[in-house]
Amino acid sequence: MRLTRLQAQERTHERLLDAGREIFLRRGFLAATVEEVAAEAGYTRGAVYKHFGGKEGLWHALVQQWSETLADGLRQALDGVHTRAELIATLTPDPGPGRWALVSAEATAALAGRPEHAARVADVQARFDGEMATLLTACCERLGVRPAMPIPVLVAAWGALGGGLALRRAVDGSTDVTAIAAAALGTFLR
Repeated sequence: MRLTRLQAQERTHERLLDAGREIFLRRGFLAATVEEVAAEAGYTRGAVYKHFGGKEGLWHALVQQWSETLADGLRQALDGVHTRAELIATLTPDPGPGRWALVSAEATAALAGRPEHAARVADVQARFDGEMATLLTACCERLGVRPAMPIPVLVAAWGALGGGLALRRAVDGSTDVTAIAAAALGTFLR
């Protein structure tokens, strides 16, 4: 069965996202090239520019996709939480390998000095943090858990802690990031 034009475009878009994720994880944000992403997906570099405007736009799309996936997963997980201990455990899953954290830190540092890209990163982060604050507020109220600080501050601290611990684990695989994060969240959520 032949794909419609829209279906073909969506398929190309998804393949480029998948290829971009693979290339960024393999080579890093700075070393990755549009040509490598296109070749990995089986297209020309023009496809990357058409769909994303370039490497930076591809990165923004991947971060947006990742944040939506993470938010959906947390939303579902928090719905099943019944105790403070379960809440802390849900907020401190084992992050796995730290390669995404390394690439994300590299990309964030590279894009931070470019106002148009920094604004896009900040926008995605603000939307994600806002959604997390809403979810966490509802969960804390339902469980009778008292945050030690305003929820938006807690969400920002949780994100910074998670990112920093992921980087730490990337350089020292023996770091028990789950235990450290759980201990910190235990003081944040009483």
